[in-house]
Amino acid sequence: MTHDPNSSDPSTDSDTLAHQASAAALRRAFPWLIATLITLHACMASTRVAASLWVLDQGYGEWTVGLLLSLFAVAPMALALWAGRQADRYGLHRPVGIGVSMALFGACVALAWQGVWTIAFSCLLIGGALSVAAVAIQREAGLMADDPSQLKRVFSWVALGPALSNALAPVVAGLLIDHVSFRAAFALAALLPLLCWLMARRVPRHPPKAQSAAQRARPAWDLLRQPALRQLLLLNVVLAACWDAHSFVVPVVGHARGLSASSIGVVLGSFAVAATVVRLAIVRFSQHLDELKALRSAMLLATVVLAGYYWLPGTAGLMVGSALLGLALGSVQPMVLSMLHQVTPHERHGQALGLRMLATNGATVAMPVGFGLLAAASVAAAPMWLMASVLLLAQLPARALSRQLAHEPLASTEERARG
Repeated sequence: MTHDPNSSDPSTDSDTLAHQASAAALRRAFPWLIATLITLHACMASTRVAASLWVLDQGYGEWTVGLLLSLFAVAPMALALWAGRQADRYGLHRPVGIGVSMALFGACVALAWQGVWTIAFSCLLIGGALSVAAVAIQREAGLMADDPSQLKRVFSWVALGPALSNALAPVVAGLLIDHVSFRAAFALAALLPLLCWLMARRVPRHPPKAQSAAQRARPAWDLLRQPALRQLLLLNVVLAACWDAHSFVVPVVGHARGLSASSIGVVLGSFAVAATVVRLAIVRFSQHLDELKALRSAMLLATVVLAGYYWLPGTAGLMVGSALLGLALGSVQPMVLSMLHQVTPHERHGQALGLRMLATNGATVAMPVGFGLLAAASVAAAPMWLMASVLLLAQLPARALSRQLAHEPLASTEERARG
């Protein structure tokens, strides 16, 4: 009996229709996916501001602020690769549930007992919670794109999550500290994980295909054999450290100049608003953007702003500087995530995202402590000057990545999936 290749296979048609229906339901739930990320990231953002200002208010030095900020990245370093495997194996809901539980417990500890050690424990848990959930959310978002322009658009919306939470959470936390108490700001952080889980439940369950034993056994480290991925991760680490330098310097400089908690929150918020604006622009003009050119332009602008930030006058000057820096650094994540999904195999996106999380958080652990020591030994703006110098050197791996991609252009999502 011969088979007509033009005839339709009922089982194949049924599978195709089921896949299309599942994909359509997933895309309709995209706003809930973004809301899930916003609420959990806002928990971390409000805790960062409340913890930093609490230790300064208690008379501790800048190095203590740096130590607390570093703790947000300690747990992600330990959990990043495991989080990537969890995302590849289970999809969205299980990792997000783990992250919500960790964040809720950490926030409740800081709310119930305010002390250096309890707040440090809270920073540790909340940082780990966000890393576990964020890898799964980023992987799930990548499933909603079919080509590079859609990847940039999708990941611009994903990047808007942290930008929106950074725009709102520090301001709200600062107002609560000024007009109610530090305990009220920590209470806000405890409420947000509960909202996060309510949002996550609105996203349809979309479990990945079962992995073979050989697929589960492959370590994430062998992805680093790809030169393009290595260069991309290096650039991401440098730019993430610039973000941390800004987060460290603003509260320290603001406190030294006698600014209120609300003013410091507004300066931090201006950075986040600018990051939000540039990510909305990427959503609108994604088809006309070259990822690597946009990345190198962002590096150049960030270098200039970091070098001159310390001399900006008053709250208004700091807001302008933070906004320019937000425009530069806010454009980085959509470009990096888009390229990362195009240079790694489809079934290993979770592992690649875990590697990225490990690399960026490794820098985040070391940098704030180093920033604190550097600021204590010299001037508050020294961390920004350091990162401006590092960004100049980072143009070298950016050129190397450009040459590599000239020989091996970025593949489409579908091509990577077939590969």
